[in-house]
Amino acid sequence: MNKAKLIVLIVAVAVLASCGTTTTVPITGRKQHMMVSDEKVLSLSNQQYAEYMKTAKPSTNVANTNMVKRVGQNLANAVVAYLNANGLSSEVANYKWEFNLVQDKQVNAFCMPGGKIVVYEGLLPVTQDETSLAIVLGHEIAHAVAKHSAEQMSTLIRQQYGAQALSVLMQGAGASSGLQNIAGTVFGLGAKGASAKYSRNHESEADHLGIIFAAMAGYDPQKAVDFWKRMSQATGGGSKSWLSTHPTDATRIAQIQAWMPEAMKYYKPQAVVSTNKKNTVQTKKKNTTTQKKKSITKKARHK
Repeated sequence: MNKAKLIVLIVAVAVLASCGTTTTVPITGRKQHMMVSDEKVLSLSNQQYAEYMKTAKPSTNVANTNMVKRVGQNLANAVVAYLNANGLSSEVANYKWEFNLVQDKQVNAFCMPGGKIVVYEGLLPVTQDETSLAIVLGHEIAHAVAKHSAEQMSTLIRQQYGAQALSVLMQGAGASSGLQNIAGTVFGLGAKGASAKYSRNHESEADHLGIIFAAMAGYDPQKAVDFWKRMSQATGGGSKSWLSTHPTDATRIAQIQAWMPEAMKYYKPQAVVSTNKKNTVQTKKKNTTTQKKKSITKKARHK
């Protein structure tokens, strides 16, 4: 390589390193260097989501659909409250929450960067209850809050384009076929469903944030260990493909147990509030009635 080409390469690499932005993951405080803007990520993810939902079949089970919407909304409310309380109100505008239960036997769920959540019916026999559903949805929402998709896209841009990445970034989201291809790889929404691949570090960080988000929403984070054991068994946790992007079962459980004291600080069971005001009132009335019955019983004993 002659001197002129070497200088050009050095300048290109320097420009590439300086472009983009540095962000911080909430709670964990990890720094990230992003090569794509929130606007581009949201535009591309919304396109992928819209295409997927064109062929997805909504569940016909009303009770389960309402459960997914209820648990999802409780988590969304907790996340938004945390962001607003911690100087991250600007992030809230990125989320346009939607909660879907679809007819698919796969044991899976996903949350797009803009808060579009899809749960597959095949997941519910593994979650078994609302708390475990909150654990897995907390994990998926954590991927969105921590901007793991944008981080993966940034990594792929650097790997695939190198010094040409700057010209890729200068193009609009719709004009860049390169970004479209990268988005397809990262979001993984194809005919066979979601197959997004995050790194082991991303999966661990999502576990960490996920149990905290569940705790913030009033769900017991201590249920996470049993749930992830069931999830591992249901999805072939010991397979090479799983282990290539996920921590081992032993590592995951050890990490979750290490994070549990932190998660429990956020845990307030009474924080779970239905988005249906009528249901909330009914719950309060039932509690009041129960208290009255106990009071009457105590008085009768003293007579």
